[in-house]
Amino acid sequence: MRARTPFLIAIAVAVSLAGTAYAGGQTSGTKSTSTKSTSTKSSSTKTPHCYDVQVEKPKEVKDTHKVAGTALGAVAGGLLGNQVGGGSGKKVATVAGAAGGAYAGRKIQQNQQNKTGTVTERRCDP
Repeated sequence: MRARTPFLIAIAVAVSLAGTAYAGGQTSGTKSTSTKSTSTKSSSTKTPHCYDVQVEKPKEVKDTHKVAGTALGAVAGGLLGNQVGGGSGKKVATVAGAAGGAYAGRKIQQNQQNKTGTVTERRCDP
């Protein structure tokens, strides 16, 4: 049992650092950048002026209640808490670890769901 302790701790640290690092490059709000293309106008027909615009839109959220992050965090926290203490202290540490892990897992998933994606849209002025 003690041989698995460093392995479990290493996994928990790696998962939390990966989630934090992945969530670090997030931006909020909607931004747009336009790249205009030139169009030639002839004297007889009026051609629309078209250009590409890069728009940041929120990504689709599949787990609105963040159940997966909460559950995985609780399991990881409970496993880590179970490695601490002895007797009734071990039970308290397991419960505290599960609660802390559930909170951390929920926050990590929330950060992942708040990301935006960049989409290029073609717009034309009449």
